[in-house]
Amino acid sequence: MIVRKLRIQRGWSQDQLVQFSGLSVRTIQRIERGQNAGLESLKSLAAVFEVNIQTLQQEPVMNADRELSNQEIEIIEHVKDIKDFYTHLINYAIVVGALFILNFIMSPGYIWAWWVALGWGIGVISHGLSVFEVVNFFSADWEKKQIEKRLNKK
Repeated sequence: MIVRKLRIQRGWSQDQLVQFSGLSVRTIQRIERGQNAGLESLKSLAAVFEVNIQTLQQEPVMNADRELSNQEIEIIEHVKDIKDFYTHLINYAIVVGALFILNFIMSPGYIWAWWVALGWGIGVISHGLSVFEVVNFFSADWEKKQIEKRLNKK
């Protein structure tokens, strides 16, 4: 089925498609993996994508379209990684801010919250450097070389 392709073309996440269609995440995942969908699910998806049911039952086009879809998927995964980093950064700021407030209320003579901020801050910086590929020791090229090296040994 081409549900995944249609969803990606619109820039929707699976969660957004769940909200628009009223189907469960599990149902969307099963359909995108190629399992058969029920008539009611197909009707719901056809309405959301504004296509007919027969369009949803077509096989996706191979070759050039498939490469583009893989590229789109990689971009979407990278954007998700960036979103995860910003979520991590916001959580860090909120928790560390709350710890400093608690520290000043409970024991203003010794600022222990710096230790938490420093330790967790190193993790946040490392996460950011990895996501934005500033320092990337284990890049996609490295992974590819390691896989090829191990496949050639066998």
